[in-house]
Amino acid sequence: MKPLTILYRGPLSSCNYACDYCPFAKRVESDAQHAADAFALERFVAWVEGQMGREISVFFTPWGEALVRSRYQKALARLSNAQSVRKVAIQTNGSCRFEWAEGCDKARLGLWVTYHPDQTTHDEFLNRVAQMRSRGVRFSVGVVGLKEHFRAIEALRAALPSDVYLWVNAFKRIEGYYAGEEIEFLTQIDRLFPLNNVRHASAGQACRTGESVISVDGDGTIRRCHFVKTPLGNLYDEDWERILQPRLCPNATCGCHIGYVHLERLHLDQTFGEGLLERIPSE
Repeated sequence: MKPLTILYRGPLSSCNYACDYCPFAKRVESDAQHAADAFALERFVAWVEGQMGREISVFFTPWGEALVRSRYQKALARLSNAQSVRKVAIQTNGSCRFEWAEGCDKARLGLWVTYHPDQTTHDEFLNRVAQMRSRGVRFSVGVVGLKEHFRAIEALRAALPSDVYLWVNAFKRIEGYYAGEEIEFLTQIDRLFPLNNVRHASAGQACRTGESVISVDGDGTIRRCHFVKTPLGNLYDEDWERILQPRLCPNATCGCHIGYVHLERLHLDQTFGEGLLERIPSE
């Protein structure tokens, strides 16, 4: 059987940061909501651990910050040590401590860490980077390319070790947001920025989602990706594998890295290689 990548997004929808563009900023969940998320997470982790006939990679893409929750730290440790798992990665703001990583198989662990200059200090974030490096954790660092953060982005690039990839997510909510010299500046920071600064035409295009990549929510509902809402089946049904088949993208465009990275015509699987989930280019 072919390897499978699962993008998992459970019910968790709270964050310890307060970014003004995020609907989950400083949101507080009830005990019952946390219990529901914990139940869904345990069910998913146990399912992955039980899959012995297929090599699985898992990418946690939570609505909010998951690594401040011990249940997600434990889930990464369990999955990185699971016989069925090739790689486990997660999106995080990096605000947690990293002692939990010692329980992981670090060769199969990856972190996608986003810097928020208005939520943490330059020095504190660099301290988190130092913690990850000292523990041998593989990670990339990224930032949203807001104009008011340009100086912070430039300072971060200067301070990061040269072997740490710094990616920039384009701010696409305002059409034509960047002037030519601003695009040039951000491209000097992240050579792949021009790829992120466009919405890629995707209608009718071949994409690995739905065949070797699927999105799964806390109830087990399978969709081809986070950006196509049509359910395909349920991970916990006995015949879930029947949904794995080639499909052309139904959307006009794809503008998010975790979506367009799977468009076959872009060949980004070759660009990122083994670092695809944690967003680390192979060269």
